[in-house]
Amino acid sequence: MTTKSAVPKIETTSPLDAVASDIGLLILRVVFGGLLAAHGAQKLFGWFSGYGWDATTAMFENMGYNPGKLFGTLAGLTEIVGGLMLVLGVLTPLAAAIVLGTMLNAINATWGPGLFGQGGWEMPLLFCTVAAMLAFTGSGKFSVDAGRPWERKGFVWGAGAVVLAVATGVVTLILKWVL
Repeated sequence: MTTKSAVPKIETTSPLDAVASDIGLLILRVVFGGLLAAHGAQKLFGWFSGYGWDATTAMFENMGYNPGKLFGTLAGLTEIVGGLMLVLGVLTPLAAAIVLGTMLNAINATWGPGLFGQGGWEMPLLFCTVAAMLAFTGSGKFSVDAGRPWERKGFVWGAGAVVLAVATGVVTLILKWVL
């Protein structure tokens, strides 16, 4: 004999559950991309209490990225462009590759102090992780990419973005060592 439970089943889902991941991706993209773009603006324009272009290029020279004007400008531009692309959710795997390649070089530049040392590479590693995650997941429903013919996400596009980022990061390091 079967008995029915006297306790009613409580519905634990809401209509918003279907888009919860997309809301999470929107928050992540806007905050992460916005902070990254602001960091690039610090480098190039001195905005948000940044050093500005002259100090940035001198810093890149001191880190062995010669010519500092080229590498400092590229670093600032990639942070601004990649960050804004992530904020908008446009060409997300490419935006992620831009950020990831830049942050791989940041890891190289901050390797000496160690992962958690003063000026260590924990932040560039965190940025690499977020960029790689977005390369695989895509930007979600609340983005310019969503539903467009050019929208790309998934394993192949994520892996392609990581390969592109590693290749451009390595080329940049080779240029650093030979210039």
